[in-house]
Amino acid sequence: MKVINKEDILEIAKNHCFFNGLNDSGAELCKANSIYGIAGIHYVQNLLGMEPNATFIFTPDMTITRNVGRWRSGFGYGGKISWGDGNNDLIILNTKPNACGMIIGGLEKLPEIEDLIEELYEMEKDTIKIDGIKIKWDFYKSNHFIDLFRVEPVENLDFYLSPYFFIIHGSVGELTKDNKAGFGLYFDKSKKLYKMAEHIGTPFGKFHILTGNNAKEYFEMYKYAENFSKRKRKLAAELLFDEFIEISNETHQGLINMNEICLGCHYLKGNNTLFPVVLRGDLPAYLVRGIPNLSPEIIETLGFEKRSRKFGVYDRLLNANIIPHGGGYVLPDSVTVNKVIEVNGTRYFEVDMQNDRGKKIVSEVQELPYEYRGKSVIVRSLESKLIKVVAKLIPEYVLKI
Repeated sequence: MKVINKEDILEIAKNHCFFNGLNDSGAELCKANSIYGIAGIHYVQNLLGMEPNATFIFTPDMTITRNVGRWRSGFGYGGKISWGDGNNDLIILNTKPNACGMIIGGLEKLPEIEDLIEELYEMEKDTIKIDGIKIKWDFYKSNHFIDLFRVEPVENLDFYLSPYFFIIHGSVGELTKDNKAGFGLYFDKSKKLYKMAEHIGTPFGKFHILTGNNAKEYFEMYKYAENFSKRKRKLAAELLFDEFIEISNETHQGLINMNEICLGCHYLKGNNTLFPVVLRGDLPAYLVRGIPNLSPEIIETLGFEKRSRKFGVYDRLLNANIIPHGGGYVLPDSVTVNKVIEVNGTRYFEVDMQNDRGKKIVSEVQELPYEYRGKSVIVRSLESKLIKVVAKLIPEYVLKI
């Protein structure tokens, strides 16, 4: 990338974003913001003497992120960011991986809700540790939860499905700051990590990166954190339920390698894993099998082929292998983004309103009223040949305590 103006960098970044979301307010704000994050990575890559070819490939649940730091860095949610082939010693800390994920398990009977609440109370009261690190249960926080479902297979299966399922959604907040295992995952919470990082001013905000051995050390720490997060979710399941069959325990917000991260999507490592796609508390969730994607036919249908070949990233689309993990946020009073206004390094989005009266100007999105999308995410995923539905999960209880 030769030295060009800011508008040209943004235009190139836009051409490296591949949107496969719904045409609603959540997706439109995601589009408008994510271009800035990719532009920032391009700037960093160019500064380091690398090909500025970072991409953001989205899933149908693409939406805003309510993580303040990630949003300010110019990133939306619901897709995979790539800035290399996995072999470059470069970590983009602004993406803020936290090993969030879901464990899903089968139950032969539905537990009494009073028993679950009592057990949760005991878990909060007891000092429970993993590797000497005290566990902080966070089922009340953000969109974390414990859900219980009745299972309805959608076809005759050649394997057994339990009549009831649970899903536990959680991350590893214990390791975002400095801890007994070492430095934390978040540059703005871990003093040790902040000192390790390089801090680069770009026209799109400050980017915090790790290179060389520091990048390798961070990735090793991340892999430990991901394993810790999975053990934490499984421990919660063991404490809450007497017996269960573990279906999967997968991360949807974390590093795949040193150059790729999933932000709010499942990554397919093979064809056998069964993943949950959770919409709203009043709607069924879905147990799905991912289909290796994107296919050449879908790439062409979505209008991505010519552009991706021009910029040399067609293979990233062919090997995206990502599916939605949920419904994603939609803003009920908003329609679309008219333009982005930048003042003193802050982005403001001019948004059309549903009532067609006036405009809303927003910068931070975490406090905006929101809803979760419904079945439209599943429909788009089926149309894009990303998933095969195995079962519908009919909600019985949602615990946010």
